[in-house]
Amino acid sequence: MEKQQLTQTNSARKTGGLNPFITILILIALGILIYIFFFGAKGNFQGETVDGKPSNFMGIIHKGGIIVPILISFVLMVLVFSIERFFIIGKAEGTGSLTRFVNEIRKLLDKNQINDAISLCDKQKGSIGNVVKEGLISYKALANDTTLNKEQKLASLNKTIEEATTLEMPMLEKNMTILATIASIGTLVALMGTVIGMIKAFFALGDGGGSPDAAALSVGISEALVNTALGIGTSALAIIMYNFFTSKIDTLTFKIDEVGLSIQQSFASHH
Repeated sequence: MEKQQLTQTNSARKTGGLNPFITILILIALGILIYIFFFGAKGNFQGETVDGKPSNFMGIIHKGGIIVPILISFVLMVLVFSIERFFIIGKAEGTGSLTRFVNEIRKLLDKNQINDAISLCDKQKGSIGNVVKEGLISYKALANDTTLNKEQKLASLNKTIEEATTLEMPMLEKNMTILATIASIGTLVALMGTVIGMIKAFFALGDGGGSPDAAALSVGISEALVNTALGIGTSALAIIMYNFFTSKIDTLTFKIDEVGLSIQQSFASHH
């Protein structure tokens, strides 16, 4: 029984989200292609050549330099992993309202209708449904157990719920570290591009002697600002999405803890 549950849990983990390594490599390649063929399209520059002046905003972004493809990849990562987390966490919440599910489970526990509560878990599905169902199955088994005293039964029930919760959490938190990392390093990578652009600007300022090259100076400053804007925007988006999904996971965890406490209280009062 335990081996079967472990196998099912491992399967759930494997299908619990995108493979981060493969996905990141694909998105980096896609970011480079977008930089070259979309932002670097000839129509975005005067004279139909990338060496010409930008004729629109996409051309200006392309002039941001070699750091821009990395920042584009970061934006793609935030979007892709945010969409993935949205569906995974939504699936973990189950098919119905969490608040209504918790309230109905508590009502059934008060009436000691354990089989009905298990059926409700099967309808709810998701991580919270799985955890509560494991707790209720253990509840039934311990209720008929004559070898343990009350304290031992409560300890065993609590351990079952904690283990079920622990096994579900990796699926919810998978790939969240990617969003957190991008939120942290996005501005740092952009700062590198900003510094490169300012180096070019000051080089143009000093290389011209008494009459600095205004065109080269403006290109360097433009490159610096493009990288700064992309980095700030990417980090801001990553922070927003990370905090949003963290809040959703915390809510789900709180609901699981709430039901788990209700199961233990019900067991203590009825057995």
